[in-house]
Amino acid sequence: MNLLAIDTATERCSVAARIDDRWIERSVDTQRGHADIVLTMVDEVLKEGGARIGDLAGIAYGRGPGAFTGVRIAIGVVQGLAFGAGIPTAGVSNLAAVAQQVAEPQQKILVCMDARMKEIYWGEFRCDSSGLVEASGIEKLSVPDTIEANVVDVLVGSAAAAYPALAARFAAVTQIAALPRAKEIAMLAAREFAAGRGQSAFEVQPVYLRDQVTFVKTG
Repeated sequence: MNLLAIDTATERCSVAARIDDRWIERSVDTQRGHADIVLTMVDEVLKEGGARIGDLAGIAYGRGPGAFTGVRIAIGVVQGLAFGAGIPTAGVSNLAAVAQQVAEPQQKILVCMDARMKEIYWGEFRCDSSGLVEASGIEKLSVPDTIEANVVDVLVGSAAAAYPALAARFAAVTQIAALPRAKEIAMLAAREFAAGRGQSAFEVQPVYLRDQVTFVKTG
């Protein structure tokens, strides 16, 4: 199954293509400018794979949670590409994509991503026998000291580095710093496409978790 995946939800702009079971990837870590580079990255991975948009079985994207502007960039690019080529899409949780990077069978994973504004996007995941992660509950937005996770084997994401108290609370488990990557988004989306759960370009939807987009200092 030939797939393209795009993620711009964090400071990492990431594109990956699986063409004839070969992975081609591009990734740039930058605080801004994702919209200026993502289409060039798409073009590069497809050319390296010897494929065109029309050769794809689907396009996957990081649907959030993440930066509002970043998530919208991926949404817009995917809608344009999928609509023009008439191919299905699949949105993948950015938290699940982070969990997939460390997934081992039966492992319990807590993903905590820095959401700025003194908050954290987080969720719990379990790796099944196929090697892919499944959510163990709903994804949440919380302040660091209110995270109530079950027993976990590993803490992964960007939040532990940003919030030392969180790292201290989970000092007994393995901690890994990570940002989402398009490769894992494609891996998880392949399950959706194989199950016939692909969606049209008109159904592409972001998941923000946060309604407030500005931070007002007090005091």
